[in-house]
Amino acid sequence: MSDERGIWLADVAQRENLATFVERILRLDEAAVVRLRARGDGVIVAWAATGFEVLAARVVMGRVAPTDLCAGADALSHELPGAGRIDPGFAMDSAWRGALPPENGFSHLDDVPARTALELSQRGVELAREHSGPQGPPPSLLDQDVLTVSAGDVEVGIPMRCVFALTAMGFVPEPVPEDEVIRVRVHPTWLRIDARFGSVYRRRSGPILLSP
Repeated sequence: MSDERGIWLADVAQRENLATFVERILRLDEAAVVRLRARGDGVIVAWAATGFEVLAARVVMGRVAPTDLCAGADALSHELPGAGRIDPGFAMDSAWRGALPPENGFSHLDDVPARTALELSQRGVELAREHSGPQGPPPSLLDQDVLTVSAGDVEVGIPMRCVFALTAMGFVPEPVPEDEVIRVRVHPTWLRIDARFGSVYRRRSGPILLSP
């Protein structure tokens, strides 16, 4: 049926990639919603809110119908180990509030050693253990700029919340090769950090997603 809701991935590797993304986001939020959006021919971008006021995204090869849908991460987790069409379960579109970053308009600022991001994350975890309360790490820790990246007259700070999101989603390989880098890009309203297995996005002013 032409109006059938579903996800069809190109091969087993793509199912494993999406399954890893879903598994990671469920560790952060057992009620997480994943947004799947077609981008160009044969490409799907999976989006999720990490809980750090940072969006995570991973590209997989395949098609999705409709071309923009939201599904419960738990429903996808049950479907992905199978084969063929992936049933996204109940529509969760109303649970997603907020705009996605644009596809274009980002400028490359600089590359940062991926090892640096992992080391900062490990230090941040230690600090969080010392200073966290019932609501988790304090905003002062999450909002602290732990890296500054510049190119020409443009200078951007990278907050700890972006580093936490990048490593919590497993976007940086471990153990990390010495020459592995993460790429920092900026848009007038978004900060984007690309790693080997995915990207994180942080709105440069204000929260990126509201709770349903």
